[in-house]
Amino acid sequence: MKVKIVNKGEFPLPKYETTGSSGVDIYANIDDSMVIAPMERVLIPTGIYISMPKNCEAQIRARSGLALKYGITMANGIGTIDSDYRGEIKVILINLGEKAFKIKKGDRIAQMVFIRYEQVDFEEVDNLDSTKRAQGGFGHTGI
Repeated sequence: MKVKIVNKGEFPLPKYETTGSSGVDIYANIDDSMVIAPMERVLIPTGIYISMPKNCEAQIRARSGLALKYGITMANGIGTIDSDYRGEIKVILINLGEKAFKIKKGDRIAQMVFIRYEQVDFEEVDNLDSTKRAQGGFGHTGI
């Protein structure tokens, strides 16, 4: 898949850190460091803009090391970048940790994964087909 990218930041283009990586790291394109207090949300610019093929989505995901070590994650779980969006990619971070966390200019703050998808046509019906699971959910199969 070819993705066009404009980099208005001062950091390298996103890249895969290992040959098996599914996501590319993206950087905090901020003028100076900033501190995120516990339970505070911030919007971090990345300086990158992308154009990808139709039926593709870029998912912005938390970096697992930041989440585990410091409680820094994404306030919206996973961010969705639609194929027709042309604005700057920004990341909504939240500090779920107990201590303030400092983000420095150029820190890797999230990862971006590209996914192909299909748009569906809904068919309204009165009933759904039955399955063994039926309406079981939320841990109905145990731990």
